[in-house]
Amino acid sequence: MGSDLKMDKAFHTQNRQALYQSIEKNSVVLLFSGTAPRKTADEYYPFFANRNFVYMTGIQKPDSVFMAVVGNETVQETLFILPKDKMAERWTGSRLTPEQAEHVCAVTDIKSVQDFETVFLKAVQSEKYENIYMDFDKLTKNEPDSRAYELAELLKKLYPYIKLKNLSSLIKSQRTIKKDCEIQAMKTAQKITRQGIISMMKASKPGMYEYQLKAEFDYALAQNGVLSPAFPSIISSGKNNFFIHYYDYSGICSDGDMVLNDVGACWDNECNDVSRGWPCNGRFSEKQKLLYSCAYNTSEHMFGIIKPGMLMKSVDETIRRFTFEQLKDIGLCKNFEDIGTYMWHGGSHHVGYDVHDWVIYPQVIEPGMVFCVDVGIYCEEWGIGFRLEDNCLVTDTGCANLSGQIPRTIEDIEAIMQKQIF
Repeated sequence: MGSDLKMDKAFHTQNRQALYQSIEKNSVVLLFSGTAPRKTADEYYPFFANRNFVYMTGIQKPDSVFMAVVGNETVQETLFILPKDKMAERWTGSRLTPEQAEHVCAVTDIKSVQDFETVFLKAVQSEKYENIYMDFDKLTKNEPDSRAYELAELLKKLYPYIKLKNLSSLIKSQRTIKKDCEIQAMKTAQKITRQGIISMMKASKPGMYEYQLKAEFDYALAQNGVLSPAFPSIISSGKNNFFIHYYDYSGICSDGDMVLNDVGACWDNECNDVSRGWPCNGRFSEKQKLLYSCAYNTSEHMFGIIKPGMLMKSVDETIRRFTFEQLKDIGLCKNFEDIGTYMWHGGSHHVGYDVHDWVIYPQVIEPGMVFCVDVGIYCEEWGIGFRLEDNCLVTDTGCANLSGQIPRTIEDIEAIMQKQIF
């Protein structure tokens, strides 16, 4: 499972050293933190740093650039950051000093971002370096060009002899296996998520708005120093549960409704992703019990069989097969082909620096992987839809449920909602 690194400059240094081992020598590596896009008028969206940049440097400031010149035997690292500017900082807060930046990322050569073009072009024009590695990570052709794409177009015109290569798959491969410090951060995030979910359970009652439940979750996170969740919270009730990614929060929880939530805290950049469903009135109906028991039994089965060497694709396949047999027993399904009527999405995705982590999808499960076991059942004819989702850490001999302490049995959920236990 790796060493006992803390999530500090040693962690980021190790990540960079591993990256250098996977690229060709006589190359230049470039990573960009990004910039906040304009929202409207003179207002900008809150800045969110590129995750690969953070994974390699720990720096989460806008307009920063990391450059590594990788020779046959040496590596010269340089970090470019915004220079100190009293007038700009009056409006937007303090900028990093070189000393602060070095403390975070262990790069000793810190320069103003204004110097980046000069330093970079000097390296390119020296003709010592054959490859430029950047992070090309568009999901669709319609996305606006990032700094990497813009620079790539310029390099093609000015220096056609330079080979452009993609870092994305190399970093994805590294992010697939979590280090000990990442697991510890995830465990801390789980504890905070637990508080938020329990707060929602205890507050839940008929007549509440979904946004009031969301406020309970947000408050619990804020009390633990988490100002933004790992991803936009999905909190819904009743018919709104049949919108898989629902962000409106405007519905009213009615007596007899199931409340669905798909939420998570983030700690030290490590996300978690947990789903729970419960009756808003605190008592499962017979049909709710039937369907929830199917999801719970499937989840328990999966945490009993996942281990190194298992095929990754079989996680989703087994979830669907095991759930089908139960839905068949209660009379909802006749043939396996019917399962798509009740199970609308996949049963697993990796979790880490992104909630749907940017990893190389593995053929075979290995120790150190963290992914969700996500059992979603949506029975429109009964008006019941929910999912039970937990975070699975693969160990040397099996797996562990990182979110297993978040109430997940019918008995525990009902006891909490009736204020019988904390």
